[in-house]
Amino acid sequence: MSSRTRTRGVKSAAGIHTLHIPRQRGRRAEPFVVVIPERPTLTREAVGFVGRMLWRFRAALAPTGFALLAWPLAAILHALAWWSALTLAPVAVAPLLWFGFVQLRRPARTAAAFWRAGLALLATVTAAWLAFAAGFGPLAGPLPLIWLLAWSITQIVWLIVRRAH
Repeated sequence: MSSRTRTRGVKSAAGIHTLHIPRQRGRRAEPFVVVIPERPTLTREAVGFVGRMLWRFRAALAPTGFALLAWPLAAILHALAWWSALTLAPVAVAPLLWFGFVQLRRPARTAAAFWRAGLALLATVTAAWLAFAAGFGPLAGPLPLIWLLAWSITQIVWLIVRRAH
């Protein structure tokens, strides 16, 4: 191997690009071009920052993730099997039945009953939204507004409960 193409054992840190230009001999030296990598663009920096923040607070944003997954799920169900709404509709009643059963078996007063009722109502609204969105499409009528309200209420309650414990 020629000494002009062999590296001289120069070590560089990770992410540092080095360029070795061999010595030019003779009168007819060929021109050479040095390419220096550019700094990351402002867009790439912003996307990286948002990605790092989402990863850092991923547990606090769990309801947002589920809400964002529910939208394409409802669209796929609507496109492939609109009749799935008929099977999801009875599921929407299940949280209310759970609330009634739990209140009969273990009666609660004030705060516990309020939380149970609120969670049952929120779960019922969410399941009903999924059933309607699978049947009519997620953009039909007031469904986007209901999705937005259910998502925001769920996210706020999630943050309150996480801070309390």
